[in-house]
Amino acid sequence: MLDILRFTPSEISILALSLKVALFCVVLILVPAVVVAWVLARKSFFGKSLLDSLVHLPLVLPPVVPGFLLLLLLGNQGLIGKYLHNIFGISLAFTWMGAVVASAVMAFPLMVRSARLAISQVDKGLEIAAQSLGAHPLKVFFTITLPLSMPGIITGLILAFSRSLGEFGATITFVGNIENETRTLPLAIYSYTQIPDGDLPALRLVILSMALALGALMISDRLERKANQNIGRHHD
Repeated sequence: MLDILRFTPSEISILALSLKVALFCVVLILVPAVVVAWVLARKSFFGKSLLDSLVHLPLVLPPVVPGFLLLLLLGNQGLIGKYLHNIFGISLAFTWMGAVVASAVMAFPLMVRSARLAISQVDKGLEIAAQSLGAHPLKVFFTITLPLSMPGIITGLILAFSRSLGEFGATITFVGNIENETRTLPLAIYSYTQIPDGDLPALRLVILSMALALGALMISDRLERKANQNIGRHHD
């Protein structure tokens, strides 16, 4: 029983890499996801349905498809990646930074959906009233829309973080399964299931993944309730 809870340095390194990738993923998508969510929730324009569909496309595609497209675009010989590599010396394919990009692509729709729903539920009358009193649209967004939609944004962040921790298909296609570089928790579990005597370390990582997911859900619930309480006090 104790062997299940005795993590090796390699497994701790896998956990650290997974957390790093997930945190960078959340930071990368936070601002653009909220902006896109606001546009979809508050604006009407030609091509809105197309934008909405493109944003949510990773949710319905097999994960290896976005991974392969990332390889074509951002690989060292890709349409964009070759310029990043030749001019700036930046390589994303088969690096942990590429894992961040892959998980960000897959997590972005979840973040947008949660933020969009939260923004659409904010009373537009409050925004119109503030603007009629001379408030700049940016001030209205940061003082009214953003605070009132914060519970949904927090939920989206936790969903994106959790999605990044569990990302497999796009990651293994774009950055491979390189030990100490791109081998995150799901890739490590897969690797251990393919070797003799790998069941025990795989089980340890499965338990760890479940604990992280449960912890993320509990934190999300706590933060969401706190944000709702703050909104309640704000209305009072």
